Amino acid sequence: MKHYLQFSDLTADEYDYLLSRAALIKKKFKNYEKHHTLSDRTLAMIFEKASTRTRVSFEAGMYQLGGSVVHLTTGDSQLGRSEPIEDSARVISRMTDLVMIRTFGQDKIESFAAHSRVPVINGLTNEFHPCQILADIFTFIEHRGPIAGKVVAWVGDGNNMANTWLQAADLLGFTVHVSTPGGYEVDEKLAFNGKTPREGCYKVFKDPLEACKGADLVTTDVWTSMGYEAENAVRMKAFADWCVDLDMMQAAKPEAVFMHCLPAHRGEEVTAEVIDGPQSVVWDEAENRMHVQKALMEFLLLGQQAD
Repeated sequence: MKHYLQFSDLTADEYDYLLSRAALIKKKFKNYEKHHTLSDRTLAMIFEKASTRTRVSFEAGMYQLGGSVVHLTTGDSQLGRSEPIEDSARVISRMTDLVMIRTFGQDKIESFAAHSRVPVINGLTNEFHPCQILADIFTFIEHRGPIAGKVVAWVGDGNNMANTWLQAADLLGFTVHVSTPGGYEVDEKLAFNGKTPREGCYKVFKDPLEACKGADLVTTDVWTSMGYEAENAVRMKAFADWCVDLDMMQAAKPEAVFMHCLPAHRGEEVTAEVIDGPQSVVWDEAENRMHVQKALMEFLLLGQQAD
């Protein structure tokens, strides 16, 4: 049994399979062909953080695979009444086939997985967001081909998205140019779980414009992630120079694409001209969450499929 708690949980070969499988599943979806490989399987979705794309993509995806979904929040279950995570895991995993959790600390999902009898998927934690990066890489491949050897410019907070991009670069052979304000840097020890990363998998830039030079993909996230709202005023000042604008996109390669995991705040982390411009692929990126997660759920429950 495999869990998917961070990007490094799978191998490069497994990602090759998942990405090709996602392409097949998406093609069937676009052609209105049924793909009911998870008939009679049940996904439990547990939310401690609010969600739009994660809920819709997992729920619609599971139904499209022929399965069913149970939706839980801390407000309508014992999860919100201080039941030990270990007990919740033991019970929920006896009644469902797969669990997706969107929560705060990575320690919570790790503890749940340690006591679960079924695969657990990280729908987002403060530390990692592997499903989003999986969708981003799939989207890049759709538009520009293989990502190996390419340059991704990360402009903004050294958050869960940045951590996961670094894991992906280390594993799949591309480079991330990281530019964050002082005090918001990526924690390499956290990102790589204390291991030594592949040499050259990431470089740090003080100037975000320099980070974007020669990039194949420019990407960012909100300046204030969920759980950090109390820091919003301070962050608005600290990140003022880290707004992805046309100058940054022009510094990147002419064929570079722009991505954002959404929700976006136009005029803060990205200008409207960029996110709504011709280089933006954010809407394909959002849709692709569903297709890669369908491939992931199928893989975790059934292994690699030949058809």
